[in-house]
Amino acid sequence: MTLIEAIILGLVQGLTEFLPVSSSGHLVIFQEILGLNEPGVTLEVLLHFATLLSVIFVFRKDFVDLLKFRQDKKAGHYLVMLVIGVLATGVIYLIFNDYVERLFQSTLLVGLMLLATGAILQLTRLVPGGKKDKGLIKPKDAAWVGILQAVAIIPGISRSGSTILASLWRGLNRETAVKFSFMLAAPIILAGTLLELKQMVEVGIEQAMLVNYLVGGLAAFLAGIFAIRVFIKLLSGQKLHYFSYYCWAAGLVVIIFSLLG
Repeated sequence: MTLIEAIILGLVQGLTEFLPVSSSGHLVIFQEILGLNEPGVTLEVLLHFATLLSVIFVFRKDFVDLLKFRQDKKAGHYLVMLVIGVLATGVIYLIFNDYVERLFQSTLLVGLMLLATGAILQLTRLVPGGKKDKGLIKPKDAAWVGILQAVAIIPGISRSGSTILASLWRGLNRETAVKFSFMLAAPIILAGTLLELKQMVEVGIEQAMLVNYLVGGLAAFLAGIFAIRVFIKLLSGQKLHYFSYYCWAAGLVVIIFSLLG
């Protein structure tokens, strides 16, 4: 893989991981329609680790505050809510894990789910959110957000779009919704990275391409920071639904290609 290809994959990973357009859906599109080969496991590890660092960097103050859970009751409560959300996601993953690989084999499904993501983003206009801050999140709220995060295992469904809609629906204010959504993603990204790391250890590090891959990881890190900040700005301005038009257009193109192919 060339340096340019690694950078492109890094940019795509960083942007689509956090913008509400479905990174898994774009992975299928790039591989199936555009004929791109699946990146090596070393690159996959670096790209996912880079996006994890993006979340930690943007919300670094909030993650540091979690460490004060023994002295700060609100921080302790918020930490418990994050754990509940992660557990809800994990349970759904475990139940449907055997079906995941099949989902990534259908570009038609990706197209249909991109249409669904467009609808989800439009719904963020109709669900104003509430007044709950991190100290007022209830276990049921956290569980629902975690479940909706797990739904994004379907390629074409946006994780960030689904969790934001769930957060607003459960009455979280917009600032808390975006923080809870992205901080909830961090453990899931970490789990995926560790699984890929195990595979990388088994097959060996692709040392010949390591410099290119590191540069690709840097591109993913910077793109991830940019994407998160754009997401926050659009959500605060109630303009997140703008991405629905892209999802609908991309979904229709994917459906047409899959039917004609």
